[in-house]
Amino acid sequence: MKIILCPNPFRDKGLKAARSTERLLSAAGVHTEYCFPFPVEKSNIGEIDPAIKIKEMKTELPDADFLVCFGGDGTILHAAKDASSFGVPIVGVNMGSVGFMAELEQGELLQLTRLISGEYSLENRMLLDVRVIREGRVIFRSTALNDAVITKGAVARVIDLQVYGDKILISNVFGDGVILATPTGSTAYSLSAGGPIVEPTAENIIMTPISAHTLQAKAMVLDKNRLIDIVVPKQSRKTAYLSVDGGKAFKLFSGDTVEVSRSRRCLCLVKLSDKSFYEMINHKLERRSRA
Repeated sequence: MKIILCPNPFRDKGLKAARSTERLLSAAGVHTEYCFPFPVEKSNIGEIDPAIKIKEMKTELPDADFLVCFGGDGTILHAAKDASSFGVPIVGVNMGSVGFMAELEQGELLQLTRLISGEYSLENRMLLDVRVIREGRVIFRSTALNDAVITKGAVARVIDLQVYGDKILISNVFGDGVILATPTGSTAYSLSAGGPIVEPTAENIIMTPISAHTLQAKAMVLDKNRLIDIVVPKQSRKTAYLSVDGGKAFKLFSGDTVEVSRSRRCLCLVKLSDKSFYEMINHKLERRSRA
């Protein structure tokens, strides 16, 4: 068995949790490799044991059985794109504040030995394909585990967006923007903007307006097979910005269309506990309210 240890070096200082996991798994005869979830400048992460060899994710994933992420939800989001490409299940160890997607807390590393004995289940999570179309050409592509967000940026103004489902107008959004989220992403930005909590194993697309300047704009739960187009009207003189899973903003201009649809790929998350989604979400939301 081969397991990739994927620590966020800014969360797992000195890779202490990852190293503890390596010792735990190696004692059980498991082969492990280290990969970072994103490009890292070694000068920015402090001291790491020089004996630890950090390898490339895309080189190690093809023959891996599992990938263990050490960090918050952002770490899992970074790793998800590569892991889903190779069908490798992810286990999240929360080193952040809430970690809605993380299965384990830092003090529960011993639970990872259940991967060896087969005492786990798998959950498939829906992904979204996101494209930007400008003058008939696709100029941007990405995949979202959480959401695709179109916003006005930092400028104190509102933007006008038209949202279509299968070429039929669903809503005119006049406000700060709109979120297209997966069920997994329903507990992220969409929740903060007033969207519904959707069970993560469901298959829907959630449309949530952000600070809408009209009483008619409401969050909507759409069919998984709906093709969503968010159009920046041609007559608009304002720019907008697209961010996928909280990544770098892509500038949109009048006439651009952001196309969002269910991806053929999915992300596989490992379940090691018997806790229900409702127990987990109540516990983590309560903990966030106390933070």
